[in-house]
Amino acid sequence: MDMKKKPDSLLPLKNTTSSYPPKHPPTSSSPATTGQPPQCFQTHPTPSLSFSSKNMSSTKSHSKNHTFGPFLIPVFAAFIFLCSVVSPTAAAPDGHLPVNQTFRPAEQLRRLKRVNAHLKKINKPAVKTIQSPDGDLIDCVLAHLQPAFDHPELRGQKPLEPPGLRPRRNVSAQDGTETETFQLWRDSGESCPEGTIPIRRTTEQDILRASSIKRFGRKLGRRNVRRDSTSNGHEHAVVFVNGEQYYGAKASINVWAPRVTDQYEFSLSQVWLISGSFGNDLNTIEAGWQVSPGLYGDNYPRFFTYWTTDAYQATGCYNLLCSGFVQTNNKIAIGAAISPRSSYNGKQFDIGVMVWKDPKHGNWWLEFGRGLLIGYWPSFLFSHLRNHADMVQFGGEIVNTRPSGFHTSTQMGSSHFAGEGFGKASYFRNLQVVDWDNNLLPLKNIHVLADHPNCYDIKQGQNKVWGNYFYYGGPGRNVRCP
Repeated sequence: MDMKKKPDSLLPLKNTTSSYPPKHPPTSSSPATTGQPPQCFQTHPTPSLSFSSKNMSSTKSHSKNHTFGPFLIPVFAAFIFLCSVVSPTAAAPDGHLPVNQTFRPAEQLRRLKRVNAHLKKINKPAVKTIQSPDGDLIDCVLAHLQPAFDHPELRGQKPLEPPGLRPRRNVSAQDGTETETFQLWRDSGESCPEGTIPIRRTTEQDILRASSIKRFGRKLGRRNVRRDSTSNGHEHAVVFVNGEQYYGAKASINVWAPRVTDQYEFSLSQVWLISGSFGNDLNTIEAGWQVSPGLYGDNYPRFFTYWTTDAYQATGCYNLLCSGFVQTNNKIAIGAAISPRSSYNGKQFDIGVMVWKDPKHGNWWLEFGRGLLIGYWPSFLFSHLRNHADMVQFGGEIVNTRPSGFHTSTQMGSSHFAGEGFGKASYFRNLQVVDWDNNLLPLKNIHVLADHPNCYDIKQGQNKVWGNYFYYGGPGRNVRCP
């Protein structure tokens, strides 16, 4: 198939289960949802290796959490020096340390200073800090002080008011019954005050897991994007449309917690808006959920966003880790863990995601659920996406680093193949695009692709309740995927 190469990749979640989930999606006479509220749960906190405190009170000031930082640097340098005297260190497989070279205290100290300088840049002063059950710290930051306003074209400004016109919905599409659920940090009962936005605090360990400070917060393994979908170890199971001008996209995405077996891999499910050639001028906007141990240090599924305007080379980042996306909402923390998640043969949960271009100002807005605006990507960030998207894509993606020379066992979606159906395989439903006149429309001329179907596959369908939908995913390495 001659297609373009695909780029990488809470409020209301929707409870889409019945007591006995059907093998196939519900028909118009068999609704997809029930009114049962989701069963929220807490997970045990993840131990932190960060120098910053994880056990602070939920109302302590952000500035108090780095009191001992200056005293730790000389201690850290002395420890590194002692290690260098005792034994040499071999290189890790990813090349982070040179073969048979010792630690160099001066170099390590310089790197730690650079890490702390970067933390100071992206961790803004907090009005309030909330401890999440999963170990995260959520800082409530004044909206006009968020990282977006470090951008030269936004400096000194404030977030825009929500657009007056939103895409007109297709009345035949049924989104199902929405029930309230939470990101894990909301389980504490705390919330961010009006006028602030919640930001997941970045730690020293978050940055030290990256190959470099420069690559921190960027897509893993994306250097030269090619048209074939198997380049750079990225594997996909996706539905896409192209050939027209697109001004937005919408879908409900089933949420799971797939296992990711290597720090340098991830598993995600998202919506892509794509424009430009597939050289160095590729533009994308991406939103959905992901499991990324390298970025977050754990295996929780987390709501995320991404953007780039130069094929993942120097522009763009995840979430709020650089200046770009402007958040306007005080209830959702981008990068925070999602709860609850779906279970095999059990209750199913999905998140509604819509990205669309405001006809008046041209910015790309992100919406969760029904009407909950998260924020926007200013149009000036982009070249081709300043006008419209050329392709819209929905589906799953993993990175396969071939640990030990075999295909990875990193899972996609629920880890089960598409043929198992509802309650077992992961799904996208109610796929729609936004046209030039700000209308939400069902997809036309759908293309379906699984570039490693023995590892991860996909099966597309349509009915009156779910509109355009598909099942997708898989376990990765198995007897048919060596």
